Amino acid sequence: MNNAKYITLTAENFYSVLESNPVVVVDFWATWCGPCRMLAPVIEELAEDFEGKAVVGKVDVDENEDLARRFGIVSIPSVFIFKNGEVVDKHIGFRQKAQLADAINAVL
Repeated sequence: MNNAKYITLTAENFYSVLESNPVVVVDFWATWCGPCRMLAPVIEELAEDFEGKAVVGKVDVDENEDLARRFGIVSIPSVFIFKNGEVVDKHIGFRQKAQLADAINAVL
């Protein structure tokens, strides 16, 4: 996955990525989550499609429990869209690429 277009987000880089990019899409996920694995290729495609327009990142909730708690993640996958550091949209559970792309475009 060296050529992945998305960013692996952690407690160390999460807030600096939010602060330095106007639109950030964050997939909260876990390795054991079936729907998360189904969503992974969609997230990768969105990262490629929106390169230069929005930053797409992934947060492993098992490795970043504080971030998951901070954003009230109780169900995964959860895709949050941030604009200027604020949550402007959320999608809980698996979503089709078109639905997420429409949501991102609405924020751009």
